[in-house]
Amino acid sequence: MTRLTFSLCVLCVLCGKSSAADPTYWQDVRPILRKHCVVCHSEKRLDEPDLSASLALDKPENIKKGGKNGKVTVLVANKPDESLLVTLLTSKDKKRAMPLDADPLSPDEIAIIRKWVAVGAPDGTKPTDIDTGTTVVGPVRPVRKLDVIFSTKATLPKTAALPGPLEMTLPVGPLPPVAAVAFSPDGKLLASGVYGRVTIWDLATAKPVKVLTNVLGAVNDLKFSPNGKLLAVAGGQPSARGDLRLFDTSEWKLLHSLGGHLDTVSGVSFNKDGSKLVSASFDKTARLWDVKNAKLIHAYTGHSDFVYAVAFGPDGSWYVTASKDRTGRIIDTATGKGLFTLSGTDQEVLAVAVHPTSGQVMAAGLDPLVSWYDPKTGERARRAGGPGTANHEIAIDPKGSLVVTAGGDGSIRTLDPKTATQLKAMQSGSVVFAVAVDTDAKRIASGGADGVVKVWDAPDARLLVTLWSGTDDNWLSLAPEGYFTGADALLTKGEWKVTGKPVTDAKLLAPLKDAGQVGKAAQGQKLTEPVWK
Repeated sequence: MTRLTFSLCVLCVLCGKSSAADPTYWQDVRPILRKHCVVCHSEKRLDEPDLSASLALDKPENIKKGGKNGKVTVLVANKPDESLLVTLLTSKDKKRAMPLDADPLSPDEIAIIRKWVAVGAPDGTKPTDIDTGTTVVGPVRPVRKLDVIFSTKATLPKTAALPGPLEMTLPVGPLPPVAAVAFSPDGKLLASGVYGRVTIWDLATAKPVKVLTNVLGAVNDLKFSPNGKLLAVAGGQPSARGDLRLFDTSEWKLLHSLGGHLDTVSGVSFNKDGSKLVSASFDKTARLWDVKNAKLIHAYTGHSDFVYAVAFGPDGSWYVTASKDRTGRIIDTATGKGLFTLSGTDQEVLAVAVHPTSGQVMAAGLDPLVSWYDPKTGERARRAGGPGTANHEIAIDPKGSLVVTAGGDGSIRTLDPKTATQLKAMQSGSVVFAVAVDTDAKRIASGGADGVVKVWDAPDARLLVTLWSGTDDNWLSLAPEGYFTGADALLTKGEWKVTGKPVTDAKLLAPLKDAGQVGKAAQGQKLTEPVWK
């Protein structure tokens, strides 16, 4: 299958409006493509062939041109049977037929595309509110970014006559929520995900080493393989198609795109040796994959609603799911059949985790307490821990010494896996969607509605560092002690304040701009207070 063939899979859910008049691009075709295709196939994505296949569909001239260099004929005016845009929708070859790994278009939907090509693919009248990158004559009202405040505990010397903690204000908001975080097995890297972007942080320097943008839509979950050589990225477009990608962590190249989910992929889990991967999706299925061959082994279809999360048992012979249908299921890996139903709650189950040695299953969701299940019987053993509101994720370290929950009340809580008693609680300040714990159970990473990643000292429940990355290579790392580092172009836009008053003396800030200190913080080391001369 060519990259171009794969790229046209985004036509999977074309839904347009037919008219007695001949269809045009701007009135009939563009709304279809914009809703389902342009998120990947646009001019700004042309340099990301893994995502766009170097094909843009956001303007009629781009479609008529073909691929990035115009070498592939996508559309032949007046000849739908010679246009890939049409023939791939009607092919009987399942390996070529579009949409790939999705339900076929209805006859009416195909007819709209075919007729548009048959009548010469007319542009139609471009709406006046369409921004196509052309020059606009006349005054343009600038779009102002919202200010985002990054707080510290640092205070300036008394000679500055500015009592109170330092804050940095940056015009970078609003920030998209951080929905996924994951430590690499060696603890050197941290992956974080927001819509359309995955940032890989080097924790020794607290700097991004790679930003992956060749992902489709939302990023809902991230998992490193046990040997650290792969990163699984789960996401996609809700009600359209799922996106599950495997990246090689040595060069961050896309190795495989695992197609098949008909809705966004919400969770993933590797088995102990990394040979298998299980994924959960809003399409109500969990799918088991052979990692080496990138092949589907089976799809579990026993849930009646969204499947939010999945986790493997210790020996990989079973995996467990969490679903909106208010149950969890333990599934036999070999047969794909359900072994037990985990019940006992009348609320959606959002999160699930498995103890790596005992196999105890922990599940939670809109019911704020965590339920602990015996995997051999499916019976609930206890119900404890949790915040006052929903738990969005449960994480456990590879040795099984610490359980961590992500709370809808803004809390990150640690639990004893043997007794289920709460050990520590940290307040993030906003809804927490994602948590991860490193191999040594020393550091916890969290991500949430405030759009930043926070790394915590697990034993002391102490904030170590706040990480943020944005578009245009912008990034910032900030320790509570006031030490900071970031992209130079971004830092020039920042404004330091104390109780709302700007700090104008650059000498007062000089001791704080220290990448080495921020790197130490991200590794869990305690820092000394800044010294002003």
